[in-house]
Amino acid sequence: MEGVRPLDLLNESKGKRVLVELKNGKQFIGKLVSFDIHINTVLEEAQEMENGEIKRNLGKIFLRGDTIIMISPSE
Repeated sequence: MEGVRPLDLLNESKGKRVLVELKNGKQFIGKLVSFDIHINTVLEEAQEMENGEIKRNLGKIFLRGDTIIMISPSE
């Protein structure tokens, strides 16, 4: 994956399910709809995760980029 830029990787994940972890330890899984240069992120069909289990369904959510520490493809 040499030469792949971070935003390229996010672009490849658009429309796919991703796992997002925040600085406070919360985790969300959902379909990546969009993001901007600050990594502000919108997920659809989002679910809050706790200890690997679904805690609650949230639908469409906005996550502020400066709170995100990780975004990972979940497939």
